[in-house]
Amino acid sequence: MTSVIRNVTFDVAAPYEPYDIAQFWGHVLGLPVHPESRAADDEVSVEGEPRLLFIRVPEAKSVKNRVHLDLQPDRTRDAEVERLTGLGAQVVDDQRRVDGTGWVVLADPAGNEFCVERSAAERAG
Repeated sequence: MTSVIRNVTFDVAAPYEPYDIAQFWGHVLGLPVHPESRAADDEVSVEGEPRLLFIRVPEAKSVKNRVHLDLQPDRTRDAEVERLTGLGAQVVDDQRRVDGTGWVVLADPAGNEFCVERSAAERAG
């Protein structure tokens, strides 16, 4: 017997709201926020496999994430970085190389880091 990942859980501390951060990630991934979720909820999920779960915590983030998501967009990496910063993400570390390889580390509005890699088409090219 084995286990499956049910949720990938993100902490959300004030002044941010779990619902708002779930909305951000819903837009990033093109997935819906759970339909019964409300703005004041302490736990809000983005539906998918696995689900992304955003929970209210009392303490602020203090160090770099030990686990993060790596995103592979369906458009170019650079176009996706532009789209995500337009949604409210911030560039934390730019590891793009002159030869077109590399990635960009971003943070969601609550400070959770994630990476944007090259698209499958960019990797194949």
